[in-house]
Amino acid sequence: MIDILRRRFGLLGRNISYSFSKGYFTEKFSEEVFAGNSYENFDISEINYFTELVKNNPDLKGLNVTIPYKEQVIPFLHKLSKKAALIGAVNTIKFTKNGELKGYNTDYYGFKKSLKPLLEPHHKKALILGTGGASKGVAFALDELDIPYTFVSRESKENIIDYSLINATTFDNFQIIINCTPVGTSPNIEACPDLPYEFFTEKHIAYDLIYNPEETQFLKNAKEKGATIKNGYDMLIFQAEKAWKIWNK
Repeated sequence: MIDILRRRFGLLGRNISYSFSKGYFTEKFSEEVFAGNSYENFDISEINYFTELVKNNPDLKGLNVTIPYKEQVIPFLHKLSKKAALIGAVNTIKFTKNGELKGYNTDYYGFKKSLKPLLEPHHKKALILGTGGASKGVAFALDELDIPYTFVSRESKENIIDYSLINATTFDNFQIIINCTPVGTSPNIEACPDLPYEFFTEKHIAYDLIYNPEETQFLKNAKEKGATIKNGYDMLIFQAEKAWKIWNK
């Protein structure tokens, strides 16, 4: 009888019963070639429980990290990859052979790979809605693509404007609008970021990191005005496969 190597992976987050990652990896691991691998959700109410989680699960080999812990988990890690350190957010953790936890960011990779095919010469600048961990990976990807960006949040700071300042001129100047907030996620599917959607045109890209629902209200509103729309599903596939490579290298 063949001895199957047992390896456990999982997702760290809060209120993550909806998670893409568990479904994706469970389906992946159902293939015979991946027999012995398992994936589960680790839903913790605050990041301080992370140490206990690691201690109680010594056979874990890797974790994905989602809202709201992409930044909060960093102090609990031994090392960061160069890119994760530059980005300031982690969505993948590798449990190394010597017992250390190393943080990586594959969000930026997934976003960049999924956005690139949509880009045309007139897509010069981007607005990033939200300033959380996911937005940091998006900003890093835009830097690599040489696309200048401005963040949008509830209050203005340096390189951050608030929603009330967005108008027709803003839409003229920024041709890529990226929603990095959870607004519009199922079950609150009628919600959307507070934007003047009438200024979207066929020259705009509306990108929503949300994948459930498939077409958020943000995307529907932009689509009505002719914008190219993209949800976060492909980004998730790309970042998940990148995480899998990291866990196995």
